[in-house]
Amino acid sequence: MRHVLQRLARGLFRRLFRVELRGWEHYPHDEPRLLIVANHVSYLDGALLAAFLPDVPIFVINTQMARRWWVKPFIAITRHISIDPTNSHYLKTLIQHLRAGERVTVFPEGRISVTGALMKMYEGPALAADKADAALLPVYIEGAQYSLLSRLGGMVRRQWFPRIRLTMLPPRRLTTHAASSRVRRRELSRQLDERMIELAYAGMNIDQPLVMALREVWERHGGGRIILEDAQQQRLGWRALFSRAFILAELLESSPRPSGEGLGKKVGLLLPNTAAALISLLALHLRGRIPVVLNFTAGNHELISACRIAEVGTVCTSRAFVDAASLQDQIAALSEQVQILFLEDLRSRATLPVKLRGLARARAPGWNFRRLAGPVQANDPAVILFTSGSEREPKGVVLTHRNLLANVAQARAVLDIMPSDVILNALPLFHAFGLTTATLTPLLLGTRVILYPSPLHYHVIPELSYERRATVLFGTNTFLMGYGRHADPYDFFSLRLVIMGAEPLRDETRRLWTEKFGIRISEGYGLTEASPVLATNSRRHHRSGTVGKLVPGLEHYLAPVAGIAEGGLLCVRGANVMAGYLWSEQPGCLIPPCTERGPGWHDTGDIVRIDADGFVIILGRAKRFAKLGGEMISLAIVEQLAAACWPEEQHAALNLPDPVKGEQIVLLTTRRDANRQELIAAAHQGGLSELHLPRRILTVREIPLLGSGKPDYPGARRLAEEAFCFPLPSTFAK
Repeated sequence: MRHVLQRLARGLFRRLFRVELRGWEHYPHDEPRLLIVANHVSYLDGALLAAFLPDVPIFVINTQMARRWWVKPFIAITRHISIDPTNSHYLKTLIQHLRAGERVTVFPEGRISVTGALMKMYEGPALAADKADAALLPVYIEGAQYSLLSRLGGMVRRQWFPRIRLTMLPPRRLTTHAASSRVRRRELSRQLDERMIELAYAGMNIDQPLVMALREVWERHGGGRIILEDAQQQRLGWRALFSRAFILAELLESSPRPSGEGLGKKVGLLLPNTAAALISLLALHLRGRIPVVLNFTAGNHELISACRIAEVGTVCTSRAFVDAASLQDQIAALSEQVQILFLEDLRSRATLPVKLRGLARARAPGWNFRRLAGPVQANDPAVILFTSGSEREPKGVVLTHRNLLANVAQARAVLDIMPSDVILNALPLFHAFGLTTATLTPLLLGTRVILYPSPLHYHVIPELSYERRATVLFGTNTFLMGYGRHADPYDFFSLRLVIMGAEPLRDETRRLWTEKFGIRISEGYGLTEASPVLATNSRRHHRSGTVGKLVPGLEHYLAPVAGIAEGGLLCVRGANVMAGYLWSEQPGCLIPPCTERGPGWHDTGDIVRIDADGFVIILGRAKRFAKLGGEMISLAIVEQLAAACWPEEQHAALNLPDPVKGEQIVLLTTRRDANRQELIAAAHQGGLSELHLPRRILTVREIPLLGSGKPDYPGARRLAEEAFCFPLPSTFAK
C-alpha cells in the first residue's frame, strides 16, 4: 500500500512541481545502514523525500510537530519516529533503528529555515551515524522554499507550484581517530556541518550561461520587484533590466564603425558602479560577446596594454563619466588604439521600434538569448578581468560562466545572504570582489543591490546606508576604516553583515567597528583567478585572525616552502578557478592554470597555514617575504607590527636590495615622527625577533593605493627608489 501511495505522490509532484532529480545514481541500494540527511526549507520536504527516495525510509519527526492535526494525515501513511530533542535518550532510539538496518531520514537543522540558507546543525545525527556505523547520504532540496508551505513569507515571492530540484551526493561515513569523547563529538559535528555545506553548494545549477541563471531568478522572484538601484536614482526590476539590456544590445550591434568591421568578440567596458554598467555587461552577453571590464583608475599605459592583451577593438564608456572622473587623457590615448563608443550617443538611435523589440524580447529572455547569442556553453568565457597589479604588471584573467556561477554557489553556501536583504556595494566592478561577490551573488539570490560609484566617499556611504537601511555591506580594510571614522554611530543601525576582503583586516579596524557600531566584520580571502572567493568567515563559522574556512567544492594542497616550518604555498583546483591567463607576451593566447600536480591546479602565490578546525591563516605572499639571516620574514608581519605601534596610520613594507646583506626591509609609513625605538619595543612585546624590524623608515604623505583599495606596492617601491636614490635590480622591480 505504501509503495502505491509513493508512486502516486511521485507522479503528482512531477506534474505540479516539475521536480528535477540530480545525482540520484548515487543512491546506495546495498548499504545496510543508511542515515539520510537533508536541508529543511518547507513543510513539503518530508513528503518530497518520501515520494522520490527509492526505498521508503523512517522519518525522524519532532514530537511537538507530530501532534499538530494537519501533520497527522501525512505521517499516518509514512514510517516515522517521534523524537523529543530535549530528551537525552532520543539518540539511543535513533541508533537502535540504524543498527537494525533501517533507513532513517533526519533534518540536522532541526527546524525549517527562516533565512533560505543553511541554519545551525545539531550534532545528534553525526553522533548517531558514528555509533551505528551508518553511511551518511545527503540530499539537497532547492525550490521548495518558494512554495506556500515555507516560512519565508514576506521575504520571497511564494508560489503555488515552484520548480523543485533534489540533488543527491554520494554516501560517505564520518571518521575520527580522536580518543577524547569531547574532541570526537566536535570533529564529527564539524564533518557533518562541512558535508551539509558541500551539499548546499552542489544544489545550485552552475552548468549554464549566466543569462540563463539570471532568468531563472527572475522566474522565481517575479519581474516587477526592484533588484537594482544606483546613485542616479535608477530602480530596476528584472523585467526592466532585461528590456534595457536587449535594447542596448541591438544598438551596440547596429552602431556604425569607421573601419567597417563588426563590434568584435571582446568589448571593453570603462564604466563606474551604475546600473548602466550592469546593463552593458548583460547586453554584451545577450549577443554572445565577452565583456572586458577595464580599470578606470589605471594609467594610459595599463589601459592600452589591457586592450592589447585581450584583443579589444571597441571600448564602451560614458561622456558624463569621463568628465566626472577626469579621464580625458586616458580616453585620448585609448582612441588611438581602439574605437571609443559613448553610450550617450546611442540614445538618439533608440527609436520606438527598437524599444518595442527590446520589450518583446524580454518577455521570452531565454529563447531570445539562445537565438541572438548562439550556442553559449557554461565553459565559454563570460568576462575578462585583470589582476590588481599590486606587485607586477596586471594579467588578463578569463572567467567562464561556470567559474562565476560556481563562486556564487560557494558564497551562497557559507554566507546567509537573504532575499530580504539590501546590499550596498561601492566596490568597482572591474574587481572580482565587486563584480561576483558583491553584485552577482546577491542578484542571483533575488536580493536588492544598491550600486555606488566610488568607495572613497567616506561621508556619503554611511549616510546612504542609513537612508536606504542597508543590511549587508562589502568593503576592504582601507574603505571600512574610512567609513568607520566618519560615520555617526547610528548610520549603520540596520547592518547585520559586513564582508571584507582584498587586503588583511587590521585590528584597529576590527576594534573600531565592534566598539562604535557593535558589528563583527567577516574577513574573507580570494583571488581574481578564483572568481574570487576562496575562504571566508561567516556568522556560522568565525575565528578572528583568520580568513575563515575554504569554500566548498574546492580541492587544495600546501606546497612546502623553504624556511616555513608550519604552512606552505596554497594551490587550489575547483569549478571557480579561472580558464586561464592572458599574458602581455602572448596577446589573445589563453594559458590554462597548471602546477606540478597537473592542469587545473592554480598556485595562489600565498603562504598559508590551516588549523585543526579548517580555518585559514594567511602568512603572506610568497613574493612578499624577505630572506634575512637565513630566515623567511613576512613583510605582512612587519606591516602588522607597524600597525600595532601606530594604529591610526598606514604602512607598507618592502624588501629592497642591500649591498652587504643582499636584502633589507624598508617601511613606508604616514607616521610623521616615526621612531624605530617604538618599533623595537612593540616587537619585543609581540615576541618578534629583530629581523622583523625595518632597516630604514620612510615617511610619506600617503601610501599609494589601487582602485580596489589594495596597497600599490610597485608605486610604493618607486617612492622608495626616489627617496634612497639607488636603482633597483630587475628582480626587485617586478
